[in-house]
Amino acid sequence: MITELGGKRVFPIGIGTWRMGGDVLGARTAKDNDDIKALKFAIKHKVNVIDTAEIYGNGHAEELVAEALKGQERELMFIISKVWTTNLKRDRLIRAAEESVRRLGAKYMDLYLIHWPNPLINIKETIGAMEELVDRGLIRNIGLSNFGVDDVKKAIEATKKYEIAANQISYSLMKKDAEEYLIPYCARNKIKIIAYTPLAKGNVVKMKEVIEMAEKYKKEPVQIALNYLMKKSLPIPKASSIEHLKEILGSVGWGLSDEDYKKLSEIS
Repeated sequence: MITELGGKRVFPIGIGTWRMGGDVLGARTAKDNDDIKALKFAIKHKVNVIDTAEIYGNGHAEELVAEALKGQERELMFIISKVWTTNLKRDRLIRAAEESVRRLGAKYMDLYLIHWPNPLINIKETIGAMEELVDRGLIRNIGLSNFGVDDVKKAIEATKKYEIAANQISYSLMKKDAEEYLIPYCARNKIKIIAYTPLAKGNVVKMKEVIEMAEKYKKEPVQIALNYLMKKSLPIPKASSIEHLKEILGSVGWGLSDEDYKKLSEIS
């Protein structure tokens, strides 16, 4: 279970903001109040990891995070954002980071991720710019997202001053392929795994094995699915309703037995 990330203590589950404030097509503000309320509820219940990105709602998701963070002690929070694949050359990356920090209403981001690898841009230039951002204090840690083993290796080789802190990947009970090579490789290189789409868009709760395990533990299927992922990652489900957030929070504070974890790990 991940309880430390980038040198800071973190809650073993975070909150994602994909589709909060819009999507890749642009900002949408109709549900802003509900989204801010949900984020504040999560923070009130000790969740200190919030994941966002410049591409979410054309930056509006970052603005919603800023609203939710008002009145919070910044050093207790762990804020993650991501730079889009078209902004990976040095100058554009620096500007993108500056804009994300501005929208977040913060002096720095705890973790800044390369959202997707871009084979058309030399990873050495991208990592070099990320290291500049650490030197400037705009980011505390460098991370990756959607990087396979080969891409992670290239990123590691490109570093000169700082280590890669995390790799955010699609990981759920319905998508466990990373357990074979990618997760062990990252573990050997002290790179934490952050799991997005950890509930497979809600489909994991329909799995027979998950439902049976939920009945055994007297938990909800969502809680079984997230508790499983906590062993090797920090899951970041997205939730805009208080009811769903309460369900998510119930995945913390207990654990699957080794035998039951193994059973779930063997689901094909």
